[in-house]
Amino acid sequence: MPFLNNLQRWADERPDDTAVVVAGKRLSWAELRDGAQAAATRSTAPVTVLAQPNSTKFAIEFAAAVAGDRECAVLDPTWPEAMQDEIVQRLGSGVDPVPGGSGTELADGDPASSFLIGLTSGTTSVPKAFTRSRRSWQQSFEASMEFFGLSQQDKTLAPGPLAASLNLYALAECLYAGSEFHTLESFDVGDVHAAITHDGITRLVLVPTMLRLLSERGLLGCVDASGVRAIISAGSKLDARTLEAARRWAPHATIFEYYGASELSFVSGAGLAAAEPFAAGSTAIGRPFPGVEVRILDDSGNELPDGSAGNISVQSGMVSNGYLWGDDGQALRCFDGWFTVGDQGYLSDGVLHILGRRADMIITAGKNVYPHEVELALSSVPGVASAIAAGMDDDLRGQRVVAGIVPSHGGVTATQLKTGLEDVLAKDKRPLQYYALDELPVTDRGKVSRRLLLDWIAARDSRVRHLV
Repeated sequence: MPFLNNLQRWADERPDDTAVVVAGKRLSWAELRDGAQAAATRSTAPVTVLAQPNSTKFAIEFAAAVAGDRECAVLDPTWPEAMQDEIVQRLGSGVDPVPGGSGTELADGDPASSFLIGLTSGTTSVPKAFTRSRRSWQQSFEASMEFFGLSQQDKTLAPGPLAASLNLYALAECLYAGSEFHTLESFDVGDVHAAITHDGITRLVLVPTMLRLLSERGLLGCVDASGVRAIISAGSKLDARTLEAARRWAPHATIFEYYGASELSFVSGAGLAAAEPFAAGSTAIGRPFPGVEVRILDDSGNELPDGSAGNISVQSGMVSNGYLWGDDGQALRCFDGWFTVGDQGYLSDGVLHILGRRADMIITAGKNVYPHEVELALSSVPGVASAIAAGMDDDLRGQRVVAGIVPSHGGVTATQLKTGLEDVLAKDKRPLQYYALDELPVTDRGKVSRRLLLDWIAARDSRVRHLV
């Protein structure tokens, strides 16, 4: 893992400075190094499975599990036990359920060697597994530190589960940079607000749904976030309402959003400085990260011109090694050195625009509609707090576009929604039905689920009502 040599350095130079804080429990650099070194000598197993909730112990054992040339598979501890057992079986006999090392010192291994076995999120089937090299994350650290401006003076709070790649990366990036990392045992709005107020947090790393909750409730509760200078959001594009609330709550923060994938690492991003105007409903997601080249390719690998939608494809040293299992030939494709996970988008004057996953695409009356476009357009309409779009089966059209709306104060009607979309969304992309939602349908990982919206509608769930 490319942070262990740096961890040794910070422990030598600043032994008593804080490295990691989890729910108020603190580890100094020396305590983290010494704990990881001790754990790294307890086993010779080449692969460790780490399935633990957030804790200082997690940080220690993760560092130990990637010492030398060892590998670590980080599992969500909330996954069913049978699923976790299946993953352990697939990883083979070299697995150690408790982190340990090869008896060598706590140091980085061969840069070309694999250190992390990444697992896509799953609840009912065994997640796909891919591997990453130490060199790929070291290059990712250098790119993200430059792009987001991470320094040793920063205090980063990533309030989500460390088993999720966004937060695991934030932990490792901070250890590499010598910067203080904070998290919680579990996400709680009040606990996050308390940490921001009392711990001097300067950076937030989180998903949009968390940012929305923190910003709106922070404004209501007069929680001071003026010391936050950077907000880094990933998982989906920020809607206008979330952006507006976040800028009011953290007035001095640059709000970063970026596009990437676990298999590709960082691809493109943009930072919205305080008071800088933003375009409501825009699909733009910025320019490529340092060291990344982006092209839009068709399904045969041919490059498409500016403005034409296709597979977002990248070349960089940050791309993963590929899959151990679960690859259906589409999850990570390579066109003569250009890699894609099938996300669709287009380039315009060097700026990448995200349309969404091909699997989410709605085909209605022969037209391709990406729900992401519809959602961004709806979020710009007055009276809409947040929106989600999906394709419902339709005997005539194949699918029809439907939308779920969480209204803002004062509410909104279907007529107002239709009028609001007239100048921002093509007619054949507009929803045919609207539903008012009490809340967005989200998974246990905090991600908005279009499938769950359709399930709610079909079941006449009490959280959904038809808008007229």
